[in-house]
Order: sequence, then structure tokens, then C-alpha cells
Amino acid sequence: MPIITTRVAATPTPSLTRAIVDGLVERTTRLLGKDPAVTAVVVDYVDPALWFVAGKPLSEHGLASMHVEITITDETNTKAEKAAWMAEVFALFEDLLGGLHEESYLHVHDVRAAAYGYGGRTQEYRYQHPAR
Repeated sequence: MPIITTRVAATPTPSLTRAIVDGLVERTTRLLGKDPAVTAVVVDYVDPALWFVAGKPLSEHGLASMHVEITITDETNTKAEKAAWMAEVFALFEDLLGGLHEESYLHVHDVRAAAYGYGGRTQEYRYQHPAR
């Protein structure tokens, strides 16, 4: 039941947004073993003229960038799985955006099961009371 929050310094289009969402969900399902039925994705766009790296806007660098954060339950994925997810998500955005600035970020938030949930129940509760 991860939530993935994505900020993209690029011009928004419906097809780009769909490709981002589909690519993130596919990689999160395949590499982290998360259920796509409870995976949420938020995509926000930022004007490249308002995204700065080294004191210069991306519009002057001639590159795009992204910042992707995923929140997952702690102890549900290995370091290797998270590293593979990061590498493939970075490659996804390189493919979708063309020139991607190296200063593009990925952050996996591993949070305690007792402090994370959806639908008013924690993941710890769901673990202790599996659906029958």
C-alpha cells in the first residue's frame, strides 16, 4: 500500500502523466512486490524555470529533473530490492524526459507498521488481523 509522490520539472501532458504512473506502479509491483490495487501515485509538475540546481534553473541547464518519494512499511523490502527500484525508476524518467539532470532524487521512506496505514487502520493492525 505504498504512496508515491512525484515532482517532475517538465511540461505536463496527459500521456506523460500516464506513462509516469504506469511506469512507477509496474516497477513498484515487480521490484518491491507491492499490490497495484492499493498503490497510490501523485504527480506534480514544476516549471523548469522554477527548479534550480547549482543556482541555475533547469530551463538554463536544458535538462529535466524529478524527485520521487515512496512510503512503504519498514522491513518489507531488502536493501537490494530498494536499490533496484531506485535504479529502474531513475532509468524510467531518463527515458520519459530525455535529458535528466544527475541531481534528480529518489527517497524510500521505510516507516513502522504501527505508524503507517490507510482506511483508518495501521499496517500493524492489518498484519495482526488478516482479512478472512
